[in-house]
Amino acid sequence: MHELGLATNILETVRLELARRNGARAVKVELRVGELSAVDRDSLQFCFESLVKDTDLETLELAIDWRPHTHRCQSCETVFEVVNYNLVCPHCAGTDTRFAGGDELEIAYLEIEEP
Repeated sequence: MHELGLATNILETVRLELARRNGARAVKVELRVGELSAVDRDSLQFCFESLVKDTDLETLELAIDWRPHTHRCQSCETVFEVVNYNLVCPHCAGTDTRFAGGDELEIAYLEIEEP
């Protein structure tokens, strides 16, 4: 379960940022997660909540911005969501498509209240 390691790393990053901002309080952290990142959202949420329980970060909210697997059509430039591994452009039926997104795994932002 790499979600536990991921949740641990998120909290370490939050703590490092809070240490830099003497007396600040973390309110919310948003993680951008792509469909192809092999992260289970429910497991990540569970691990995060387990790690913050009964700590000074217990009120920290984890938001997950889920990003679908997308491709871009080279013919018409349409960006479309890949469903059931169908890589054909739904706009022009073009088959020359390229990966456009869905492998993200990053902290999008950290909301902090300053003292």
